[in-house]
Amino acid sequence: MQKVRWGVLGAARIATTKVIPAMQKGQLLEVTGIASRDRAKAEKAARQCGIPRTYGSYAEMLADPEIDAIYNPLPNHLHVPLSIRAAEAGKHVLCEKPLGMNAAEVRELIAARDRTGVTMGEAFMVQTHPQWLRVVELVRGGRIGQLRSAVGTFSYFKLDADNIRNIRAYGGGALMDIGCYPIKCARMVFGQEPLRVSASIVRDPRVDNVDVLTSAILDFPSGQCVFTVSTQVQSQQSMGFYGSTGRIAPEIPFNAVPGEISRIVIDDGRDVVGSGRVVEEIPPCDQYTIQGDLFSRAIRERGQPPVPLEDALLNMRVIDAVFRSAETGQWEKP
Repeated sequence: MQKVRWGVLGAARIATTKVIPAMQKGQLLEVTGIASRDRAKAEKAARQCGIPRTYGSYAEMLADPEIDAIYNPLPNHLHVPLSIRAAEAGKHVLCEKPLGMNAAEVRELIAARDRTGVTMGEAFMVQTHPQWLRVVELVRGGRIGQLRSAVGTFSYFKLDADNIRNIRAYGGGALMDIGCYPIKCARMVFGQEPLRVSASIVRDPRVDNVDVLTSAILDFPSGQCVFTVSTQVQSQQSMGFYGSTGRIAPEIPFNAVPGEISRIVIDDGRDVVGSGRVVEEIPPCDQYTIQGDLFSRAIRERGQPPVPLEDALLNMRVIDAVFRSAETGQWEKP
């Protein structure tokens, strides 16, 4: 199978430190170019990552016939506009999460995909990590009985007012940046969509009134997910699923360490000290490598990407409902 030639929009840290090095280990792709509005930044990133081509503008890269697909890790407000431009240039697009600023934007992107015929998807790497495939398999197989509850937390501390995660117009804030993870994982494991959501949000005027502490309840047909995310709490993450006969939790749910063993804790709940606790180990891997190869295969075989735009739209609808609920103080339907 011919390798897919990838170009990267911007020199975002997630791209240069995590995604690009991982994609370069893939079997079905090669990272051919990187673009920045500042050519010097593109050249620096290219040297750092060993990328052969650099571009001094996004348009320059989108015009290059030697680029087949685009990875878009730009700030959230640029996800949809630049992805549409890439699609109109005939490039396939893998765009970072959250896919847009709201569900309406995602619908625009779906329309662009349908109009241009390119392959598009959301870069939600947890979808393809073997530990999450195993969690879904165990829950669906009845290992913890009937799934009734999910509880998630995710946080880090970032008070810098000029950081893009703290700029509201750029789609900053805890819910957009990290709240999308427990929403995605709850939907993935329940295999359902929430019927309604209730939420509370704390905003900080020191950092553009972005949400710095968000908690929500997602009411699924067969149970509930409760999560709290924050950009002003010590770094940590957790995601547990609780059923009628046990519980299950990946040890590091969202940022599994590349190249290291991942662990899933399963407890039959026989007592509070964990006498029924067992640990399954998942062999070392890199979820970004897996994501890149699967997306590249989807391009070459004209198949479905790991996270299609329709799934991204469903996740974005829940995010929108969380924001609305925090404003209205009422349950809101996605």
